[in-house]
Amino acid sequence: MPGTVLLLAASPAGKGSLVDATSVLPVLAAVAPPVLSGTDTANVVELADPLEPQAVLTWLRGAATAPGPLTVFLTGQLQLDRRQRLPHLALARTTPATVRYTGFPWHWFREELRLRTPGTTTVFADLHADAETWRTRHALSLDCGPRVALYGRVGPPPPRRTRAVPAYTKALATILRSGQRPEPAALHHQALTRAFAKGRTPDALVLSPDEQAPDGSWGAAPTSSRTSPPSPSEPPPTDPHDALTAAVREGRHADAAALAARWEEAAVRERGPGSAEALHWSEVGADLAMLAGDAGRSCRAWLAVADARLDAGQDPEDPAVEAAVDRAHHQWSRMSDLDLACELGPALADLRARVPGRREGALRHVHQRLEELRQAQHVPG
Repeated sequence: MPGTVLLLAASPAGKGSLVDATSVLPVLAAVAPPVLSGTDTANVVELADPLEPQAVLTWLRGAATAPGPLTVFLTGQLQLDRRQRLPHLALARTTPATVRYTGFPWHWFREELRLRTPGTTTVFADLHADAETWRTRHALSLDCGPRVALYGRVGPPPPRRTRAVPAYTKALATILRSGQRPEPAALHHQALTRAFAKGRTPDALVLSPDEQAPDGSWGAAPTSSRTSPPSPSEPPPTDPHDALTAAVREGRHADAAALAARWEEAAVRERGPGSAEALHWSEVGADLAMLAGDAGRSCRAWLAVADARLDAGQDPEDPAVEAAVDRAHHQWSRMSDLDLACELGPALADLRARVPGRREGALRHVHQRLEELRQAQHVPG
């Protein structure tokens, strides 16, 4: 099965740039796609200094839903938004004052990669943090979800009037240009050793699965707090997500939806309708509807998830609430059933009034499209 490789290099234009991110792209491009991916064949997507976070989201979503292994090479800089203090990948138009709207929220990586089959997704990240973000580096939550292996490093801001060199990614590319591809963990450690003395840059934050604390932060938790693997008398439980992934890949969308619904019912019964487990399975059902091409069912499900999260007392600016409304909006925009779109439009508009999201003009877009849909309903066929 062919693999997918996403090369993403981004940094702000002008004085705000801390790292020469795009300089790694020619070096990575010199590596054969199968070597980048670790598969016999591979499709490579390259994003150089993208302007819009929604454009990055579209490409990431496409890569996340592709069958086969996925490898992401990510180079750029991290900045915190001033309102929620959440890490973002800075894009070409990002400034300290506009991070929330012009940067790519890190939690979107988790959102888009959460349904990937375990063991099929690897992210190599070579990042530099601005001064404000660097001060909070040990509290950063930079995981990409429990089903994704994240390797890399986060470096401090470079001296004034200089730009950092993405040495870690260049070392990765140099190793891969030999035509051999070690296992991700070995490749990561070889790149650190090649690029930096003793495998670490001074004060750098090293990203790898064995460095991560249970809460998703890095280098902050004592060893004793880490989760222990199950003992040999305790076999690991079967992951229902694997069965869902197999059903989707085989085109058995109805079977996948039914399985997710059973798990959601069990979670509601055992934990309650507003529990994290019940909401998770509601979100899985919404994603499955999207993968089945049923935009209406997916939109309705995401609207329900957003309402449930708000009813449970979550803040309208909570990333999970924003993500639910954004996904409902996206699916609503793709609906071809005019009657259903008109039916769901007012509910989406009400949610957008409470949860504006990060894309300016989102509520205005809902009202405009809803008016267009209503006019189309009255046009003679």
